[in-house]
Amino acid sequence: MKNNLLIAMRMTLVTTLLFGLIYPLAVTGLAQLLFPGQANGELIQKGGKLIGSRLLGQAFSAPGYFRSRPSFAGTGYDGGSSGGSNLGPTNKILISRVQVEVARLKAENPGVPVPVDLVTASGSGLDPHITPAAAEFQVPRVARERRASEADIRAVVTRHSLGRQFGFLGEPRVNVLELNLDLDAAYPSSR
Repeated sequence: MKNNLLIAMRMTLVTTLLFGLIYPLAVTGLAQLLFPGQANGELIQKGGKLIGSRLLGQAFSAPGYFRSRPSFAGTGYDGGSSGGSNLGPTNKILISRVQVEVARLKAENPGVPVPVDLVTASGSGLDPHITPAAAEFQVPRVARERRASEADIRAVVTRHSLGRQFGFLGEPRVNVLELNLDLDAAYPSSR
């Protein structure tokens, strides 16, 4: 019995050191060495100030900016409260919320179908991307607010449009933060 207890204690100590300390430090060190940008959250800085991350969505409310997907993570885009609303497609609260957003967006761009990702949150509530259709829907408003042609704004959207990873994984997408930063550089908002 005493022998078994000592073996169990040694095994616990060895596995704790190996898998609780050595392995995480080795993986973290390799990540920092091989992929430092990704390991540190792909942060974007401008003028020495942290703007955001390529990996996390954020709210843009000014009319001259492309807007992200809605977020129900905490108080909105809260990385500490990642998660969707957990409301099912027949839930009256979700239906009402979507109907209000669709009506607001239809008033902004009459006669154009509203892309679903502009009125529904992603599973995490922190998705930094929108679909090319959602970007196209917003082009007239952004062009008008920035006093640029729709063709010029579409060209910026095209530069930031990404296809499927490896040609078959995921969906085509546009990173909203990078798009808005590029727009600020090329077409500063006049308001």
